Amino acid sequence: MQSRPHGRRLDAASGPLTARTPRVVAARRLHRRRDREAAGRFLAEGPQAVREALARPHTVLELFGTTAALDRHLDLVARATTADVPVSTVTDDALAGLAETVAPQGLVAVCQHLDLPLATVLARTPQLVTVLAGIRDPGNAGTVLRTADAAGAQVVVFAGAAVDPYNGKVVRASAGSLFHVDVVRASDPPQVITDLRAAGLAVLATTGYGADDLDDLADAGRLAAPTAWIFGSEAHGLPDELTAAADARVRVPLHGRAESLNLAAAAAVCLYASARAQRRPSSGRAIETAGESVRP
Repeated sequence: MQSRPHGRRLDAASGPLTARTPRVVAARRLHRRRDREAAGRFLAEGPQAVREALARPHTVLELFGTTAALDRHLDLVARATTADVPVSTVTDDALAGLAETVAPQGLVAVCQHLDLPLATVLARTPQLVTVLAGIRDPGNAGTVLRTADAAGAQVVVFAGAAVDPYNGKVVRASAGSLFHVDVVRASDPPQVITDLRAAGLAVLATTGYGADDLDDLADAGRLAAPTAWIFGSEAHGLPDELTAAADARVRVPLHGRAESLNLAAAAAVCLYASARAQRRPSSGRAIETAGESVRP
């Protein structure tokens, strides 16, 4: 008699769930933003996203997988079972309907929304915050989120008309980083800046025409303070009201002949400049933050 794989919860009586099973139908609706908002849930596709989601307690509500994928990822099945997360075997057709990629990897998790109020995350005194102001491209947003996580940012704010952080392309482009940082959704970008400054963060707006050169700020020690970087859409940049409200308008220096950097590259340069400055031993130089001069 063949034993069941360790940790898997099977629906032995009815067999794998099909594309018409009500739970699968309900999960498939989460491809639409209005249904994600109504349910407070979203989908995370693929073993990497599922692994990171399971590592964040009380995030995954159900795990769907084909027989082959569940056999291949018994460690994830065991983690789900330990966390009392239902694991459901589905047919290949059902999985194809749950997935958005051309060649799905056989696993899709239903997760609950993660976002928190800005006041809650600021009470944790973050040192590095990333604000996506009106960024609509999901690939760019997910990539910047991943970069922010890699640079050590604790908070990522989706402000104004920014893309839904639970859009499938954002989730996939973040490569699991969505589950590592505090996510905030805020409808009023100017108020976000006000709240960030009130919490003691220096607010730096990125613009190709900024008066402050990134290298000059780094050399002056101004990036060592708790900092919030604001990034705008690649096509339109930041609106004037946001750049005017920031403590500095920062440009990334271009030493070659390129006209500009794309959003993801510029965000990486800025965030890592702050990460390096915040991890260096204090030099004793004054640091200007939120309009005040502070000596370490």
